[in-house]
Amino acid sequence: MEEISALMHGFSVALSPFNLMLMLIGVVLGVIIGVLPGLGGANGVAILLPLTFAMPPTSGIIMLSCIYWGALFGGAITSILFNIPGEPWSVATTFDGYPLAQKGRAGAALTAAFTSSFIGALVAVVMITFLSPLIARFALQFGTPEFFSVYLLTFCAFVGMSKGKAMKTVAAMMIGFALAAVGLDTVTGQLRLTFGFTELLQGFDFLIAVIGLFGIGEILQTLEEGLAFKGVSAKLNMSVVMETWRELPRYWMTSIRSSLVGCFMGIVPGGATPASFMSYGIAKRFSNNGEAFGSGQIEGVVAPETAAHAAGTSALLPMLTLGVPGSPTAAVLLGGLLIWGLQPGPLLFVEQKDFVWGLIASMYLGNIAGLLVVLTMVPLFAAILRIPFAIIAPVILVICAIGAYTVHNSMLDVYLMVFFGIMGYVFKKLDYPLAPLVLALVLGDRAEASFRQAMLVSQGELGVFFSNGLVGSLTALALTLLFWPMLAAAWAGMRAGTLR
Repeated sequence: MEEISALMHGFSVALSPFNLMLMLIGVVLGVIIGVLPGLGGANGVAILLPLTFAMPPTSGIIMLSCIYWGALFGGAITSILFNIPGEPWSVATTFDGYPLAQKGRAGAALTAAFTSSFIGALVAVVMITFLSPLIARFALQFGTPEFFSVYLLTFCAFVGMSKGKAMKTVAAMMIGFALAAVGLDTVTGQLRLTFGFTELLQGFDFLIAVIGLFGIGEILQTLEEGLAFKGVSAKLNMSVVMETWRELPRYWMTSIRSSLVGCFMGIVPGGATPASFMSYGIAKRFSNNGEAFGSGQIEGVVAPETAAHAAGTSALLPMLTLGVPGSPTAAVLLGGLLIWGLQPGPLLFVEQKDFVWGLIASMYLGNIAGLLVVLTMVPLFAAILRIPFAIIAPVILVICAIGAYTVHNSMLDVYLMVFFGIMGYVFKKLDYPLAPLVLALVLGDRAEASFRQAMLVSQGELGVFFSNGLVGSLTALALTLLFWPMLAAAWAGMRAGTLR
């Protein structure tokens, strides 16, 4: 009952006319960002973050979170109509969504995608509503060793659960740690890695790095690929929507499975992309029509979209309660909270109740607004892809430059943005993941501070990270995930030797 009364108070905060307007604007901007290949949830939130600096923190986070919900919805539009994933997690949607569109069932595919996305996000928001206070109260028992173990677990989970090569993930993370170390050492007061530049006393600004890595890096790669947009037209009328809604209850078990997979992958820093692929594979295995997947099955759209939205939304749970982001977009939102002077973590639920519960209430309202917007404006958003990319790309670049300049009103930030943009482009060409780099850049200094404080308290004894059951289990789990790729490879080698 305490959570429900707090949620009702959150609705009173989120339902102010100003916040409702920001919610609608955020959803529309998010859908446009999701529709445009080369952008995405993290990119859009990073580029538009400077717009929220003059707003109250609650209004700012509501707008940014609604941009995120809109981007989640928008990625399905290009996947189904154009076979171009607007978002990485929309790749699995193309497997059955585009064949459905080619069969003349684009409206049904879009309705199934949007409705499944709404259901997945709703399940995750309900989970956040009732689990967040419990986790926050539990986290109040944490000391510096426990917090460092949580950070270590987050970093190691990215290594252990990465789809790519583990060493590339580690390398990207190490670069992020190096960037986070630049500036004034808060413990000793010494300068680190500034190379005589006084502008680097405060280190690299997180926002500048993210705008460059995501925004500029994606645009450079898209320009190189020379995208030409081709697709089918789409119109959604009420008869198609109602017919699809009558069909969707058939796949209730797929929705439940996909929601559970998505929530798990969101809380553990797996992310929406692996969640969508995993759910698609599970649905294909358990479906009565599994062999027909890939030829245009509604169930093949329901599974990845439900999981992607559940994962994308539930990634905010560890960010709010522990200060540990579960996705790149959650990491960008975490940076926004720090810029506003808010400290994510368990005390946020005690000191900033209006902020936390206003955000959670806006998740319910933002998803409803997103569903209504995409169902009514699909033809308009699809028409954006008819605009030549030669026009869209310079506009995005200008927005990025303005966003970078307004952080400190300094041209150096624009140059740094370009530098990070080139770095992001090189990372993508060499197939190095950006998410671990962003995570290390955001959390690196906080993890270092927790580690050094724990070392000062224990007088240099590493045993402090195994001093009780909680911190010991967290550290052991983190180390297991860190060495999991090696353990899995050794196990596979042993099995291969046994089979011979």
